[in-house]
Amino acid sequence: MSTLEMELAAARTNDRSSEFWSERSAKNQSRLQKVFAVIGINTAFSSKKRRDSVRQTWMPTGEKLKKIEKEKGIVVRFVIGHSATPGGVLDKAIDEEDSEHKDFLRLKHIEGYHQLSTKTRLYFSTATAMYDAEFYVKVDDDVHVNLGMLVTTLARYQSRPRIYIGCMKSGPVLSQKGVKYHEPEFWKFGEEGNKYFRHATGQIYAISKDLAAYISTNQGILHRYANEDVSLGAWMLGLEVEHVDERSMCCGTPPDCQWKAQAGNVCAASFDWSCSGICKSVDRMSRVHRACAEGDTPLANFRFFV
Repeated sequence: MSTLEMELAAARTNDRSSEFWSERSAKNQSRLQKVFAVIGINTAFSSKKRRDSVRQTWMPTGEKLKKIEKEKGIVVRFVIGHSATPGGVLDKAIDEEDSEHKDFLRLKHIEGYHQLSTKTRLYFSTATAMYDAEFYVKVDDDVHVNLGMLVTTLARYQSRPRIYIGCMKSGPVLSQKGVKYHEPEFWKFGEEGNKYFRHATGQIYAISKDLAAYISTNQGILHRYANEDVSLGAWMLGLEVEHVDERSMCCGTPPDCQWKAQAGNVCAASFDWSCSGICKSVDRMSRVHRACAEGDTPLANFRFFV
């Protein structure tokens, strides 16, 4: 038996079957905290100011964070691994920050920009082991989010299986070394100048529980491309997945999100495409929030029934 065959066999006999949910998996899920959505905010050691800008704007903190988790089934956490020297200065700084805010989800992962695909894979695996959620969301720490609008949007697809939702795109495959988003495996995508398959842009996207379970079960044999959003899109390609192109998850910063809010079309998320996030987000997050925040009503009106 080849190594791949053995790995596939092991995956099939794991907690979840090839149809994602075995009887044993269902029993395991019943022991986990049932929530509507886990929203993981991807962050790095050097991003404390970004995290603070998020805490000061769209992310609930303290008792409010606990309240939306208990009453709304919405878990919001900053997602980070550890440094190459566990227990060092960087890790201790995160320990202290987490002790103060209690808003981190820690991964068994060595942080690094070129390891984002691995981090994403581990995030879904870790989150599904901790929570039984309907949806698992990944968002960057330089994106503005309206939580009420986001969960309300996701709720529209709750009854449908295998949902992959975000702003779908198909950018060029960059073969030239040294450029940002260079794809070392460019040859796999055909002739030079070709584009990637459709996939959700990496600033924010969500997948339903069955897809998160699939990633968790098969994480050891899921191929990782250089770019994290491409990797996730590749993992979805061979499955019966519904790709949802949800443009409210990629509004621009003011005036775009502001105009849409005034027209009654509140955005779920806003950022600048030119910066792959809000440009100078530490300085501008509060301004974006003042112009484009949804107010308290959408989140207050959201109801999640177990």
